[in-house]
Amino acid sequence: MKINNLKIGVLVLFLSMFYSCTRKESGPFLATGIKIGEVTQTTAIVWVRLTENSERIGNDAPMPDFKYEDPETGEMEERKGRPDITPVVTYPEGYTIHTIQGATPGSKGDVRLKYKIKDEQEWIQLDWQLVNPEQAYTYQFELSSLLAGKEYELLVEASPIKGKRVSASMEGKFKTAPNAHTPSNVNFIVTTGTSYPDVDSESGYKLYPNSLKLDPEFFVHTGDIVYYDGMGKTADLARWHWDRMYSYPNNIEYHRQVATYFIKDDHDTWMNDAYPGMETKFMGEFTYEQGTRIFLNEVPMGDKTYRTIRWGKDLQIWLPEGRDYRSKNPGPDGPQKTIWGKEQMEWFKSTVLESDATFKILISPTPIVGPDRGNKNDNHANIGFQYEGDVLRKFISEQKNMVTVCGDRHWQYISKDAETGVIEFSCGPGSDDHAGGWKQDNKLPEHIYLNVVGGFLEGSVSQLNGIPTLIFRHYNPDGAILNEYTYDSERPL
Repeated sequence: MKINNLKIGVLVLFLSMFYSCTRKESGPFLATGIKIGEVTQTTAIVWVRLTENSERIGNDAPMPDFKYEDPETGEMEERKGRPDITPVVTYPEGYTIHTIQGATPGSKGDVRLKYKIKDEQEWIQLDWQLVNPEQAYTYQFELSSLLAGKEYELLVEASPIKGKRVSASMEGKFKTAPNAHTPSNVNFIVTTGTSYPDVDSESGYKLYPNSLKLDPEFFVHTGDIVYYDGMGKTADLARWHWDRMYSYPNNIEYHRQVATYFIKDDHDTWMNDAYPGMETKFMGEFTYEQGTRIFLNEVPMGDKTYRTIRWGKDLQIWLPEGRDYRSKNPGPDGPQKTIWGKEQMEWFKSTVLESDATFKILISPTPIVGPDRGNKNDNHANIGFQYEGDVLRKFISEQKNMVTVCGDRHWQYISKDAETGVIEFSCGPGSDDHAGGWKQDNKLPEHIYLNVVGGFLEGSVSQLNGIPTLIFRHYNPDGAILNEYTYDSERPL
């Protein structure tokens, strides 16, 4: 009996070791990280998504094939521009949307959030919540009653629906905005144009770890976060664009530590220069309306896609909506043609006039000043929207210490409008591979600074010798300073 018991014990130990070595690790997981957004003095949104696997499908996996069916011959053709013909998507044999490069399939499950002010002992714990498969397997925790000017720590936990075993967890942190009467040092990062083919490291965009070294209070992505045009031919493929980008380690590490304000533009809404009512077969089954809904599922934003946030006594920012209220781009210019729409324009003017912030910054997904290329017709720096552009530039020029920051353009610049004197800072695209669209030697009289490179823009507000001072610095993707522009609140712009 002793021998038999010993044999049984050895067998049980062997089977236990074999099972532990061969069984598949069970989720759900957090392979697309978390995102923290819409931070004010008292509120924030924490975005969580559950995934089947603990990490993305690697870059050695294949991609689908995208061709276009010639309406006359029926032959499959490679893409040339953005043709108004039907796309055909073919997956490699044995592969699906869940197993191609960068795929990070979502998973059912529950999520829980704990948060507290840094260094305090007691956590505030929110209830378990079921993620929504119809919204990319996400849940967004809306925090309120926060204290201004504090650093918060948080802990996100994942669990399968049956049982409350914690299958994955992730720590995070963010800073709330200081009160409007408190002079505060605030620095922030702005970028645009982060297309997947132009990622500049195996871990994701280099701008993320290099701008993180600056310890920003917040980050603004001005849009073109992903590019649907070439491969976003269905709603599922559009979501895959987000999954493959935000499963990169650099993105995960950054967004769990820095509050972000997301703005959408054309490529992460639908396609190049998109507007409501635009018609084309080029995008296949994927529609403009689906694009607007998916954006709100993929980022912590809330229902209002234009907003203003106060960051202490000396800084207030405005983040407009540039797609959903616009007129058709090809239409004739005039008082009725708009990018912002009447309601948003009235909101912008009234909130600016109500503000007593020392510095006011409009951070726009597209240029207000430019200069832009002559063949473009999509923004306020173009002749197609010159009337509304003139209205905006005149209004901004009448405000004390107000400037614009813009995304969309694939080059860095600082420019000064010849008519009104409004100064604009273009953050430039996320990587050098994404830079282009302007010639380096084409420096115009409006340009204070011009550089056809990628990277990011840092804005910094501080008190120098008791005087509120605003500094903008352009960086390359490796974090080297390329240009610095400084002025104080007592010096005319």
